Amino acid sequence: MDMPAPLAWLVDEAGASPGPDRFLAELGGRLLAGGLPLAGGALMLAVPHPIVARRTWLWRAETGAVIEALGFAGSPHQAGRDWLAGIGPVQEDAIGLAPDSPVLGWAGTRPFGPAEVSRLHQIARFVAAPLAALAARAAQETLLEAYLGRRSAARVRAGALRRGTGETIRAALLYADLRDFTALSEATEPTAMIAALDAWFDRVAGAVHAFGGEVLKFIGDGVLAIFPVTGTPTEACDAALRAVAAARAGMAHLDAVRQAQGLPPLPFGAALHVGEMLWGNIGAIDRLDFTAIGPAVNLVSRLEGLCRPLGRSVLVSGAVAAQTATPLVPLGDHLLRGIAAPCAVFTLPDA
Repeated sequence: MDMPAPLAWLVDEAGASPGPDRFLAELGGRLLAGGLPLAGGALMLAVPHPIVARRTWLWRAETGAVIEALGFAGSPHQAGRDWLAGIGPVQEDAIGLAPDSPVLGWAGTRPFGPAEVSRLHQIARFVAAPLAALAARAAQETLLEAYLGRRSAARVRAGALRRGTGETIRAALLYADLRDFTALSEATEPTAMIAALDAWFDRVAGAVHAFGGEVLKFIGDGVLAIFPVTGTPTEACDAALRAVAAARAGMAHLDAVRQAQGLPPLPFGAALHVGEMLWGNIGAIDRLDFTAIGPAVNLVSRLEGLCRPLGRSVLVSGAVAAQTATPLVPLGDHLLRGIAAPCAVFTLPDA
């Protein structure tokens, strides 16, 4: 059966696209080559996620570039349509009948004629099958990243599932946890305690992500995050220090809000170190988890335990201090539980 090249591609090859972004760019390019006057395209998929409700990919015909926009729960479904309307007349098709069906839209360099609209409707019908496979993969990726984090999700997708495997990562490490969490939890209703934990994690994880870091684990009321050394150790250490400053600012604002509500503050301690750690897949034969192990992890967690006795909210190891020009205050050498050699300890001037 002879059919136009874009339709043949949709039937034979599109389902194997690496992701929705490449699918949209490839389809748009083929339609453009086939004579359709396209200025851009948009593809929206609903995803199962605790915060993100929709992922929308936006393709610009002039450059071939694709960017992604996230739609959050409760926000209008307009990201793709509004963007398309800003660059030309819009033709949009829902791929299915369900309220959360994928939506494929195009902007023209001029208004689409009846024959062109008919061609786009036909494309939308042929898109359904490959898009179902892509949507399933996108949903899986979104869920894995929400519950495992980017690094672990990527390992699972790549098939690195065998127990005992791992990777060595050189990074600036950040460990932080709340103070007096046990006493606070005993005096607070469980729902209010969960809300307080969510607010705390929002501030520290948001700060980590804003400066290029990655949250590896939530451990009770604690957070372990890394800033991988992809350039120089100085860049990773400076990013970690900026993240700590942002987290402190966020928590100061949260404490002010809590005080206005008659609630106690949420004091916390944080420690920074730089070194190598092993991010490994460990556990029982039928229940696995990714976890961080190694001397650097032990040191940063023990260092954070010094925050209370030293009366500081942030402590920095000598290894980090040696890599940064950020002004730090020396606190001397200290023995850390389980660590053989004393650790040179520093803090921020206002911590």
